[in-house]
Amino acid sequence: MYGLIVKLMVQPGKRDAVISLLLGCITGMPGCLSYVVAKDPTDQDAIWATEVWDSEASHDASFSLPAVQAAVAEVRPLVVGVASKVATEPVGGCGLPRGGTAQ
Repeated sequence: MYGLIVKLMVQPGKRDAVISLLLGCITGMPGCLSYVVAKDPTDQDAIWATEVWDSEASHDASFSLPAVQAAVAEVRPLVVGVASKVATEPVGGCGLPRGGTAQ
C-alpha cells in the first residue's frame, strides 16, 4: 500500500471551501482505500489530508481523472503552500487490509 499525509495551507477564510472541493472529488478513484480530510484544530488556515492507496501508481493515475483535474484547478489558487508532505507505507488499520497488501 502507499500512503500520504499532507498539510495544506490555504488562503485565510478559504479552508471550508477547499475542504468542500477536496471531498467533492473523492468518489470513483480506483485504488483509493481511504481519503480523510481534516481541519487542523490549532490553525484556521490548515487542512490535513491522509490518503491510503493500493499503490503509488493508483495515486498518480488519480490525477488523470476529470473530477480530480477539475478540483485541482479550483483548489490550486486557494492554496498558499504545502507545509508538510510525508509518504508512508500503511500496513493495516480500520477498514484497511492487514500486511500492507490490498486484498
